Amino acid sequence: MADRLDWDRVQRQLDDDGVATTGPLLSPEQCREVAAMFDDDARFRSTVTMARHAFGEGRYRYFADPLPDPVQRLREQLYPPLAVIANRWADRLGERRFPAALPELLAECARLGQHRPTPLVLRYGPGGYNNLHQDVYGELTFPLQFLVMLSRPDEDFTGGESVFVEQRPRQQSRPIVVRPRQGEAVVFPVRHRPRAGSRGYHRVQLRHGVSAVHAGERHVLGIIFHNAR
Repeated sequence: MADRLDWDRVQRQLDDDGVATTGPLLSPEQCREVAAMFDDDARFRSTVTMARHAFGEGRYRYFADPLPDPVQRLREQLYPPLAVIANRWADRLGERRFPAALPELLAECARLGQHRPTPLVLRYGPGGYNNLHQDVYGELTFPLQFLVMLSRPDEDFTGGESVFVEQRPRQQSRPIVVRPRQGEAVVFPVRHRPRAGSRGYHRVQLRHGVSAVHAGERHVLGIIFHNAR
């Protein structure tokens, strides 16, 4: 899992491209286990049908506390190395720093009224897609998040690419398309990241979404580290 990742490479990819891939984080069996949870109502605190809110086409469900073991382990193990990257970014942009361990971050969320867990599973069928957006759930926003592909691209579904759009100041927006394999994760900014310019670092905004699924079903696990109000 997280202890096997090449975090130096992840850091370089994030700095250079704004988005990084990890290699496999979950086995095919673990992916099937988490995807199957989607139909177990008792595991979730909330369900969103995207079309009702003009978010896209598909459904996503937020896990309730306590989180399932594989989701909890990922959230706890991925956070500390991400906090190192987040604090490096914070120093470059003159922003607040973040605690080294997830329980401290969640305690700070609780003090701000952000109690609800944010990890989620998303399901898209044929024609499903997700409009470009940012996952901001309250005053405290940890700047990085993960998505883990649970399905097998080109076997379980076709289409459904992960799409990112980076908005650079005084430049046209830059599109990024990523096709993670089953069990592989994509790391990306929740809102913005630092980018080096001629006068030092400046913020570039990023939004993410999903292109249309042509056939089959696409399941994805989203790991967001700050809780929601």
